[in-house]
Amino acid sequence: MYQLFVGEIGYNRNEYLYELDYCDILLISRGYFRRTREMWSSTRWQTFYLMSVSMCDLKKAGIYRPTDLIKFPWEKDAPEGGGNRPTSADIEEMRRIMREENARLEAKQ
Repeated sequence: MYQLFVGEIGYNRNEYLYELDYCDILLISRGYFRRTREMWSSTRWQTFYLMSVSMCDLKKAGIYRPTDLIKFPWEKDAPEGGGNRPTSADIEEMRRIMREENARLEAKQ
């Protein structure tokens, strides 16, 4: 996780180690992966469009939609409707973390 935040996302080492809590890291990493997936989906659509205007016979190859061109790993196991919603376990974990953080802040006051 350290490599992802400091190396790929570009967070400062001290900020990652000392300022972010678990909930922040969870939300930031989910946002990063969502943006990455959107970028790959956009690239797939652009490739499909370029192939279709360059007179490639896509129908002969059995390619009718951009998803026929390539299926990404996160799409193969995704439930209907996208599956981007947090699970009940994720929500409960975030609530627990927020309660602990609130209790810690109240103890300081």
